[in-house]
Amino acid sequence: QLQLVESGGGLVQPGGSLRLSCVASGFTLEYYAIGWFRQAPGKEREGVSSSSSLGRTTTYADSVKGRFTISRDNAKTTVYLQMNSLKPEDTAVYYCAAGRWGSATLNSAGYNKWGQGTQVTVSS
Repeated sequence: QLQLVESGGGLVQPGGSLRLSCVASGFTLEYYAIGWFRQAPGKEREGVSSSSSLGRTTTYADSVKGRFTISRDNAKTTVYLQMNSLKPEDTAVYYCAAGRWGSATLNSAGYNKWGQGTQVTVSS
């Protein structure tokens, strides 16, 4: 089965750091673009960061540029989202998603498989 499982969410203070993991199974990670999305209560889902298939291109939303870094470890079939200098506005459920032979898009239409999400809360 093609599956994505997120982990690493939790409660962190403003200015802190967190690293999210997305473990893929049932497919060859290199062939898929991986995107990170988030959704806060009452708000639309927002694309955060993405990595193209083969990992040749990365994209970041303006709201996280310079603070977040996406990376992939194909041997571990895992994609990471390193989040630094976290702000309360970053509080949301974070999802990873996969799209076969995809580009590094922040448009959710580019992805056809989604994880269950992990909660990130940034608060004092």
